[in-house]
Amino acid sequence: MKFSKSWVMEWVRTELSDNALAEQITMAGLEVDAVEAVAGQFNNVVVGEVVECAQHPDADKLRVTKVNVGEAELLDIVCGASNCRAGLKVCVAKVGATLPGDFTIKKAKLRGQPSHGMLCSFSELGIDVEADGIIELPTDAPIGTDIRDYLNLNDVAIDVDLTPNRADCLGIAGLAREIGVLNSVDVVEPTWAPAAATCDATFPIRVEATADCPRYLGRVIKGLNLQAQSPLWMQEKLRRGGIRSIDAIVDITNFLLLEYGQPMHAFDLAKLEGELVVRRAKADEPMTLLDGTEVKLKDNTLVIADTQGPACMAGIFGGDRTGVSESTTDILLECAFFAPLSITGRARTYGLHTDSSHRFERGVDPELQAKVMDRATRLLLDICGGECGSEAGPVIEVKSDAHLPKAAPIKLRRTKLDKVIGISVGDAQVVEILTRLGMQVTVDADGWTALAPSWRFDIAIEEDLIEEVARIYGYNNIPNLKPAASLAMVEQAEGQVTLKRVRDLLVDRGFQEAITYSFVDPKAQQTLFPQSDAIVLPNPISVEMSAMRVSLFPGLVQAVVYNQNRQQGRVRLFEQGLRFIKDASAENGIRQEPMLAGIITGNQSDEHWDIKSRGSDFFDLKGDLEAVLDLTAEGATFSFERTEHSALHPGQSAAILRSGVVIGHIGVIHPSLEKKLGLKTRAIMFELELNKLIPAKVPVATEVSRFPANRRDIAVVVDVAVLAGDVLAVIKKVGGNQLVGINLFDVYQGAGMAEDKKSLAISLVLQDTQRTLEEKEIAETVDNVVRALGEELNASLRD
Repeated sequence: MKFSKSWVMEWVRTELSDNALAEQITMAGLEVDAVEAVAGQFNNVVVGEVVECAQHPDADKLRVTKVNVGEAELLDIVCGASNCRAGLKVCVAKVGATLPGDFTIKKAKLRGQPSHGMLCSFSELGIDVEADGIIELPTDAPIGTDIRDYLNLNDVAIDVDLTPNRADCLGIAGLAREIGVLNSVDVVEPTWAPAAATCDATFPIRVEATADCPRYLGRVIKGLNLQAQSPLWMQEKLRRGGIRSIDAIVDITNFLLLEYGQPMHAFDLAKLEGELVVRRAKADEPMTLLDGTEVKLKDNTLVIADTQGPACMAGIFGGDRTGVSESTTDILLECAFFAPLSITGRARTYGLHTDSSHRFERGVDPELQAKVMDRATRLLLDICGGECGSEAGPVIEVKSDAHLPKAAPIKLRRTKLDKVIGISVGDAQVVEILTRLGMQVTVDADGWTALAPSWRFDIAIEEDLIEEVARIYGYNNIPNLKPAASLAMVEQAEGQVTLKRVRDLLVDRGFQEAITYSFVDPKAQQTLFPQSDAIVLPNPISVEMSAMRVSLFPGLVQAVVYNQNRQQGRVRLFEQGLRFIKDASAENGIRQEPMLAGIITGNQSDEHWDIKSRGSDFFDLKGDLEAVLDLTAEGATFSFERTEHSALHPGQSAAILRSGVVIGHIGVIHPSLEKKLGLKTRAIMFELELNKLIPAKVPVATEVSRFPANRRDIAVVVDVAVLAGDVLAVIKKVGGNQLVGINLFDVYQGAGMAEDKKSLAISLVLQDTQRTLEEKEIAETVDNVVRALGEELNASLRD
């Protein structure tokens, strides 16, 4: 929104400088992009009148003039403008004047004729107006007046970048209200003589799309002279608002667009037939716009139509068929309120963006139309009427009260206001701020109740009121206070593994932390977990992100595929996040569980000249996971049991247990799923419940034995189906406190061994803290171990 400061000052007076005003409204949330002078730097240019204008005797394109500038003698000035003529009021740069570009006017002779000054055009004064020839001033312009004062050129145009919610400031009225509130100054709205109906001329209007157009006003105005020129003051206000002057009717509607932020449109009454209907367009209905563009309308586009078809794309662009022209004398002037959602995005589908669509998309004041219609009628009668006998018919209004926006009371609590802003604004000041913003305020026991004005359709909840109080109070006036810092240490159980420690360990082992979306592709998740009952989002970002994850597996697999597609062969990732499980007993029917998961693929180590390359396998990831489990100092409570999982290889997967309770799974992704998921190589994964991992054993200092340790190796033969873990568990149970170390260091199957048997070589380390163990005691312990293995697992010593 670009506006003239002097125009706003007609509504609300303030002594602020240009930069101070720009700073003030920026801090109030209306960011200023630029402050630009409305004209170039010049001086000694005054209003003059051409008294005589004759052809130059020696130049066809020059004229010799005598100009009255209010001095004792007329000035002889040679001019080359084609529109120079006797009786014209002009801008005269006198001798000694300095024009933009440091150009100084001096006495000169042009083709032998004296020239004591220059008649100026807009461009020569640094004014951005597209016009040929010299400036033509109104006939009542006072001779000798400084042109900067007469045209009020000591002014600036301020360009404000408004956020979409502040459409109320897309007009001088809204900006004036803001400045008035910020400076505690009353806003004085311009007045005009009401434009009462002087004839009975009407045109029938019907609204079919009442939800899209709750209010539509139309008025017939007859006997207009479209040859009338817009007054210079209006042209200048339009120019400083960034709009080019076209003709009187267009200029007046654009003037109201800038003044009140209300778009309007005029139809040539002679070109309308039947009745005017506000309706949705028919699919592929043809229409030619004012600029000559032909479009095929979509059925979601709102149009103003007569019996011949669309006459206007409602709130966006007028139609060429019913547009006003130089021969127009009678018009139908419309002023409407269109629901923002009925206009939003429509213009862009046709490659358009107009001042009207920009405002209607964001919203206009639904109570403004009658006032603007009267204001526009008065301007039309005054500027385009005159001797033509122009007259206005009655205003025809069609409205649907049920679809017009209605403001609801909003509760503002004192406690909430103080908490959000951080300071306490006085009760009287809060009431004054809200009242000056146009709200109806009622004081309650614990705060206030406010009813927003019709032009502030962006105010709907308590936080909106808090924002208004804060910005009008002034963000700069809110003191900078250091937050109170408590030196008390956060309580944390000593017997607990911190998430940071887990992350650090995995990073040290070559993993990288990944963060994936909680929304996953339901097809990929169903592939991994066919029995899962996922939570499907009603309004997903995309189809590929439409289900809440029941595991971290889908996101990590997708991350691996993404890396593999970019020539990353070795990937090691871990993630900590929530999974979402349907649970009727949980709040909102959803149980959120923190999980820890990891995935590896590719070679076990990076390529190296001294390390033999080999692919990662189940036991590589199991080793990394066991390192994490060891952080709890309770490694004995964890175990791995062979199991089956829908996403994992049936022969290379295991359940992770703690104290006999399953807390997760580890394994190779099922070979049949690799291609479906897009994996290029084998991938191994684990996932466990983070809450079940965190409890840890507090380390306790124990005495280090001063006596020697003794190692004994045994090789036992067991059935192939017997798990090594079961063998070690029996040994630990029987070995007692003196068994301080146990290790499986060899597994043998082959020659000399039955096909259904295998040999396990195990080292036993025995030690006592009080004495040196005798050979007899060591042998007795070993014998007890062998005997127990034989009884429980049918094991025997290998020959």
